[in-house]
Amino acid sequence: MKKKFSGKRLLDIGFDIGLLLKGLFALGEILCGVALVFLTPDKLNQMISWITAGKLAEEPNDWLMNHIVLLGQSFTVGSQHFAIFYLVSHGIIKLTVIILLWKKQLWAYPLSVLVFIGFIVYQMIHFASSHSIMLLLLTVLDMIMIVLTILEYRKIKAERHNGSSL
Repeated sequence: MKKKFSGKRLLDIGFDIGLLLKGLFALGEILCGVALVFLTPDKLNQMISWITAGKLAEEPNDWLMNHIVLLGQSFTVGSQHFAIFYLVSHGIIKLTVIILLWKKQLWAYPLSVLVFIGFIVYQMIHFASSHSIMLLLLTVLDMIMIVLTILEYRKIKAERHNGSSL
């Protein structure tokens, strides 16, 4: 016998997939932040020189290689420390909220909506100067997660209310 997916079941699956993706991304942020501890500006520039030297010798005006070199030159100890702090703290906050949602802690749903809104505001401020497509994609995922979180919150709240009134 085939089981039909109801709209509610589809939302549950979407919410769980969204949590999984956000959780993996948060874990990736933490790992990248920790990896940046070991990637000093000098090491990064040595690596960039090794990667770009041959290509720039052949084609000195290569747009991509020149931008990679500029990226390395703009990576300072200050930007390294900021990136470490941002990635690790952002990842830990996000992962904590996601774990609370996964455990269906009712109070965590409104908190997570506020956290996701905060991330969206921060990402849009950075987007205004960087025009990064990745920031737009993260923002869209955060907006989808806000909608799914609100729907899941309402569903769980109704289930708990109906369960306590029996």
